[in-house]
Amino acid sequence: MLALLASGTSRSSSSIKLAESESAAQNSNMSWGTEIWDQNDNIAIHTNRGIDALDKYANFLRDRVAIETEYAGKLRRLVKNYQPKKKEEEDNEYTSMQAFRNLLKEVGDLAGQREVVSESLQLQVIQAVTLLSKTLREERKKCLSDGAMLQQNLTTQLSSLDRAKRNYEKAYRDSEKAVDSYKRADMDLNLSRAEVERYKNVMTAKIQQSDDAKNEYANQLQKTNNLQQQHFSMLLPAVLNRLQELDEKRTRGIREFIIGAAEVESSVAPIIARCMEGIVKAGESINEKEDSFKVIERYQSGFTPPRDIPFEDLSKLDPDTVQESHYSNSISNHLTIKGTMGANKLKKRVGIFNIFGSTKQRQIIEACITMKNSLTADGQKEDFSDLPPNQRRKKLQAKITELQQKIAQETNARDGLMKMKIVYEANSSLGNPMTVEGQLNESEHKLEKLKLDLKKYQGYLDKASQAQVATSSPQANRNQLQNGHRTSRHSNGSADDHHEDGDDQPDDAGSLSRSGSEDNVAQIQNGHNNNNNGSSASPESGLGTSHTSLPGSGQGSANENAIGEDTYYETEVETLNPLGTCRALYPFEASSEGSIPMNEGEELQVIEIDQGDGWTRVRRANNSNGWDEGFVPTSYIECTLYA
Repeated sequence: MLALLASGTSRSSSSIKLAESESAAQNSNMSWGTEIWDQNDNIAIHTNRGIDALDKYANFLRDRVAIETEYAGKLRRLVKNYQPKKKEEEDNEYTSMQAFRNLLKEVGDLAGQREVVSESLQLQVIQAVTLLSKTLREERKKCLSDGAMLQQNLTTQLSSLDRAKRNYEKAYRDSEKAVDSYKRADMDLNLSRAEVERYKNVMTAKIQQSDDAKNEYANQLQKTNNLQQQHFSMLLPAVLNRLQELDEKRTRGIREFIIGAAEVESSVAPIIARCMEGIVKAGESINEKEDSFKVIERYQSGFTPPRDIPFEDLSKLDPDTVQESHYSNSISNHLTIKGTMGANKLKKRVGIFNIFGSTKQRQIIEACITMKNSLTADGQKEDFSDLPPNQRRKKLQAKITELQQKIAQETNARDGLMKMKIVYEANSSLGNPMTVEGQLNESEHKLEKLKLDLKKYQGYLDKASQAQVATSSPQANRNQLQNGHRTSRHSNGSADDHHEDGDDQPDDAGSLSRSGSEDNVAQIQNGHNNNNNGSSASPESGLGTSHTSLPGSGQGSANENAIGEDTYYETEVETLNPLGTCRALYPFEASSEGSIPMNEGEELQVIEIDQGDGWTRVRRANNSNGWDEGFVPTSYIECTLYA
C-alpha cells in the first residue's frame, strides 16, 4: 500500500514538473508582437509604469541609505555621549563599568556595520538601478518613436488608397454619365452629327479617365496590402518584441537588485552576530561579588568602630584641667573630618586663639595654615596624610608606580639622545653633537627630579607602612580626661598618662595616620626648622641639590645607578619581547604604510599594545626574513596578554 502511495506521489510530482516545463516553454514562445499586436497604446502605458516602479524602488533604496546613515551617526553620537568622563575613570575598575565600556565598543562596531551597509547599497545597488532606469527610458523612447513612424507610414498609405478609391469612384460615375449622354444624343434625330460626335468624344475621355483611376486605385490597393502585411507581420512585432525585452530586462533587474540588497545585509550579519556575542559576553562578565570587594578595597579606612565614651566625673577634676579640657574641645570642634584645620575657620577664630594661646599654639596654627596651602590641585595633601591609612598606602603606591613609569620613559628618551650624540660624534656630517647637548641636560634634570620625587614618596610609603593603624575611628580619637590626667589611646589599646606640666605635646594617635606633615608640625613646635632658604633638602621635600651632569659625572651618579641604570653606549636594537598573543577576528587588508595584512583566525604575537589610537603592533614568523612586524586595527583582534 505504501509502495503504491509512493509511486503515485512520484508520478504526480513528475507530472507537475512536466506541466511546469511545458508552461514555461509555452510562455517563452509567446511574444507581444503576435499576441498583443493591437495593444500598442496599452504596451506603452505598461512599460512607462514599469520604469516608474523601478525609479520608485531606487527612491526606496535612497531613503533606506539615508536612514542607515542617520542611524549609524546617531549610534556613534550615542557612544560618544556615554563614554566615561575623566572624572569617572576611577569607577572603571568595577566589572559593571567595564562591561558598559565593552558594550559601547560593540555598539560602535554595530554603527560601523550599518555604515558599511549604507555605502554598499549606495555603490552597488543604487547606482546600477539609476543607470538601468536611464537606459530603459532612452530605449523605450526610441522604440515608441520607431513604432510611431511605422504607424505613420501605414496611415499615409491608407490615405493614398482612400484618395485613389475616391478618384476612381468619381471617374467611374462621370464615365457612366458620359455614356448615357452619348446614347441620348445618338437617339435624338434633332441633333446634328457634329453634336453627336462631340458627345462621343466626351464619353471616350471619361471612360479613359475612369480606366486610369481604376488602375491607380488597383496599384494603391496592392501597395497598401503589401505594406499592411509587412507592418503587422514584421515591422510592428519587432518593435513590440523590443519593448517586451526592455520590460523583461527591467523585471530581471529588480529581481537582481532585491537579491543584491539582501546579500549586502547578509554580508555584515556575521559581524553583527559577533557584536551581539560581545555584548552578551560583556554582560556575563559582570560579577557583583567582585564589585562589592572592590568597593571595600577602595573605601576601607582601616579604622575600627569607636569604643564606649568614658564617664567624666567633674567632681574629681581640678578647675585648671576643666578649663584645658574646654580649650581642647574648642580646638577639636574646628578640626575638619580629616583631622586638619580649615583655613577659613582659622582666619575667623584667630582672636579666640590669642585669648587662650601661647607662642607654641600660634606656631601650631601657622603650621596648619602652611599645610593647608600645600594641598595638591585635587584638594589632597602631597603625602596623602589626610586619607585613611589603607587609602593613603594605595595612593602612595599608585604615585610610585606612576613615577617609575615616567622614569623609564625619560630614561629611554635620554638613552636615545645619548645614542644620537654618539652617532653625531662618530660622523659629523649627520649632525652637530652640540645640538642635543641642551636636550640631554634638560632630560638629565627631569630624570633627577623624578628620582628625587620617587625617593620622597617611597619614604612616605615606608612611614605609612611602619605606622600602626589606630583601633578607633577619627571621631573617637580625641583626648579624654580621667582623674585629672590627659590620656590618648594608641593602637595597642594602652593609655599613656601625661601630667599637666605646661608642655602640651600633640597626641601620637590624634590624627588619622603618621605623615611627614605631622613631623613638620613637631619641628615647628620644638623650634627646629631645617629648611634652607625656605625649602627642605630632605628627599621628602622633593627639593634636593640637583645637577645636570651626564652619566658618570660625580654627584648624582649614585641615584642614577639606584634606579634602573642602563648602559648608555649600546647601539644595537634588541628584538622586542612579545607581550602576549592575539587572534584575528576578521580579515584585514593592509592599505596604509606600517600596517600588515592578516587572515581571519590567524595567530600573531603582540609586541606593543594599543596606545589609544586604535592600532596594535603585532609580529608573525616569516620563512624568508624571519619576522614580519606591523600594525593592525585593535577592533579586529582578540588579545591574550601574558601575566
